[in-house]
Amino acid sequence: MAGRKTAKVSRDDYERELLRLQTELVKVQEWVRAEGARLVVVFEGRDAAGKGGTIKRVTEHLNPRVARIAALPKPTERERTQWYFQRYVEHLPAAGEIVLFDRSWYNRAGVEHVMGFCTEKEHQLFLRQCPIFERMLLEDGILLRKYWFSVSDAEQQERFRRRLEDPVRRWKLSPMDLESITRWEAYSRAKDEMMVHTDTAEAPWYVVESDDKRRARLNMIAHLLASVPYHEVPPPVLELPERPPSTGYERPPRDLRTYVPDHAASL
Repeated sequence: MAGRKTAKVSRDDYERELLRLQTELVKVQEWVRAEGARLVVVFEGRDAAGKGGTIKRVTEHLNPRVARIAALPKPTERERTQWYFQRYVEHLPAAGEIVLFDRSWYNRAGVEHVMGFCTEKEHQLFLRQCPIFERMLLEDGILLRKYWFSVSDAEQQERFRRRLEDPVRRWKLSPMDLESITRWEAYSRAKDEMMVHTDTAEAPWYVVESDDKRRARLNMIAHLLASVPYHEVPPPVLELPERPPSTGYERPPRDLRTYVPDHAASL
């Protein structure tokens, strides 16, 4: 379905609806905190599919002490000897927290499998254990949502090209990303096999068509909101106190401090 032509969402409509959805996300945050809920959101998909940009919009107005992003680097030598899911367990939320996994334990079903970073035995063990692991999370009361961002090969190629030419986004392009171009079908087969084993009734995958980034962000956030049984938590009543009268404090002379030069004055 990725690559299907649909009407573009205008910037005005996008920004208006995004702000409305982000306002609801703040309500979800307060509900999670008040109820002691634990919410895990998994973001997976091909390279340049739009996961990072969507995560940025989800967390833009949230309290980082409540909603945090888990983007794990490659495992250390010690972590390689642990039970595969062990290092992810450490990042699961406590009561009143939201964790967004920018890639997750599904690395083993995708890049590790395709690039040969794990053995076939380890890959098959993951496919058997993953539904059990996720069932354990759900039985313990964790709310788990899994989103797969689907992008067409043509759109992925164009996004790679833009990253290559843009100095502020060049860091997003890695040799591993470029390798994914030549292994498109291998990644497709790996994703299909992953879905067969892990798209379960209790922990389903939700596919986000992401050739249109604006549409993908709105669709994903709206779906997440609809899937969480939150309600608005009345905020505490706060009032600004009156500033007390001066007791004679005087600010030290400016020349006693080192100020940042006024670069903006040169514009």
